[in-house]
Amino acid sequence: MADPCKVLITGATGYIGRRLKDRLLNHPELALRLLVRNRHKVRPEVLARVEVVEGDTFSPEALAAALSGIEVAFYLIHSMGSGQDFAERDRQSAVNFRDACIAAGVKRLVYLGGLGVKESASRHLLSRIETGELLSARPESLQTIWFRAGIIIGAGSASFEIIYNLLQKLPLMVTPKWVTTRTQPVAVDDVLAYLEAAIAVKVQGDLVVDIGGEAMSFREMMLRAAKVMGLRRLLLPVPVLSPRLSSFWLILFTPIPYRMAAALVEGLKSETVIQNDHAQRHFPEITPRSYESAVQAAIAELEQDLVISRWCDSSTEPFCDILHQDNPGAPILRDRREIPLHGLDRSLVYAAIKGIGGAEGWGAYNLLWQIRGFLDKLSGGYGLNRGRRQQKELRMGDALDFWKVADLKENKRVLLVAQMKVPGKAWLEFDIQDDRLVQTAHFHPRGLLGRVYWYAVLPFHELVFKNLAEKIVAQAANKSVAPRG
Repeated sequence: MADPCKVLITGATGYIGRRLKDRLLNHPELALRLLVRNRHKVRPEVLARVEVVEGDTFSPEALAAALSGIEVAFYLIHSMGSGQDFAERDRQSAVNFRDACIAAGVKRLVYLGGLGVKESASRHLLSRIETGELLSARPESLQTIWFRAGIIIGAGSASFEIIYNLLQKLPLMVTPKWVTTRTQPVAVDDVLAYLEAAIAVKVQGDLVVDIGGEAMSFREMMLRAAKVMGLRRLLLPVPVLSPRLSSFWLILFTPIPYRMAAALVEGLKSETVIQNDHAQRHFPEITPRSYESAVQAAIAELEQDLVISRWCDSSTEPFCDILHQDNPGAPILRDRREIPLHGLDRSLVYAAIKGIGGAEGWGAYNLLWQIRGFLDKLSGGYGLNRGRRQQKELRMGDALDFWKVADLKENKRVLLVAQMKVPGKAWLEFDIQDDRLVQTAHFHPRGLLGRVYWYAVLPFHELVFKNLAEKIVAQAANKSVAPRG
C-alpha cells in the first residue's frame, strides 16, 4: 500500500480552511497537517486525526516544522480589513511561505485568491493578485496552482451574510451606482471541490484557474437571491452614495464590521469575471452549480443550524483572533456574581451558558445590550448583530455577538473575550464551582480612559450582569423539571 500523501493546510481555522479540512479528512489516502496560531481552535475530535503545528508564516521555525515532508501545501491566508500595512504583510507572508516550501521540497502549492485585473483592482484585490504572483514566482523550484474566485456564496461567508441580512431587513434599498458591476459568484462547495481536486490533478508547470458560475451584476445577485427567499425587494441605484456611506449602511444592517465593510465595498467597484477557461479544461468533472442552487444550499445550512464556518473564524485577523488573559502583573478590574445552583446538574447549567446570545438575547435587559451593540457598530466594531454560528453549541474561536469564545471546559467553564470597542481588554467568564455559578467580568483598563469607562458602566453591570447570571440558572432549572405526562 502506497504511503499517504502529506498535505498541509494553512488558514485551517478560517472560513475556507475549516471546510476544506473536514472534506479532506474523508480521504484515508491523505495525511493532514495544520499550521494554526492556536491549536485550541481545532476541535478535539479533529486533533486526534491530524498533526498540528502552532505558529504562523512569520516564524521560520514554525514554517520549517509545518512543511517538513509535505507534498502539497494549501495557502489560504489573506489580511482582509486588518490595518494599513496589510499589503506589505501579505507580501512578506507569501515570500516566507514560498521560500520555506522550496527549502522543504514541497512539490505543489495551492493558493486561493480573487478574480480581478490589476488595472482596476481595489487595494485588497490587488494584494491578493500580488500574493499569487509572489507564490508562483519560482516555477523552476515549486509548482503553483492558483485559483481565483469571485464572490463566494455559502452559509457564513461575508458576502452571503451581507446579501441575506439586507434582503431580510430592507424591502427597499437605495444602492450605489456600481451595483451594475459584473461578477461571477461561486458556491462554496464548488470552491472546495476545485481545491480538493488540485491535490492530484495531472498538470505540468504553474497553472492559474479562474472559477465561478454565471456572470451577473450585484443588482441581479440581490434580486435573484430575494426570489429564492420568496421576497419582493426594490433596489434604487443613486449616484451620490459614496463608498464611505455604503460602508456605514452595511454595518448598520449586517454583521460586518466597518473595516471589512469598507474593504468589501471598495472591491465591489471592480469587475471580477473569469479571464481563462482552465477550470473547464483541467477540471472537467466539476460543473459549477447555479447561483440559485448556491443560495438555496446556504439557506438550508442556516435553517438546519449546520453552519460549519463563518467569515470571522479566521485566526489571521486581529479582530477575530483569540486574546489571552495571561499577564499576571496587569491591573484587572472585576465584577463577580455568584448564584447558588441548589443541586442543579452541572451539565444543564453548562448547556444554558452555551445558549446565551444570538437569537436568545442576553436576558431581561437585552435592550441595554442592543444599545451597547449599536454604539459599538457606530464606532467601527461588530455590534450584536454578528450573532453566532449555531444557537446551542459553541467551539473554541466561535463568534458570539461582540464576544469570541476563548476557552471551553466541558461542564465547568466558558470564557469569552470582548471584541467590542473598549479602552482596554475585557473578558466574561462563567465558572461552575461546587454548588454555585460564578460569573465574572474581567477588565484590563488602558490608561485613565479605561478606568473612567469601567466605573461609568458599573451601574449598568448591576442590572445586566446580575440578570444574565440569574437567567442562566433559571433556564437550567427549567430544563431539570421533568415534563408532565
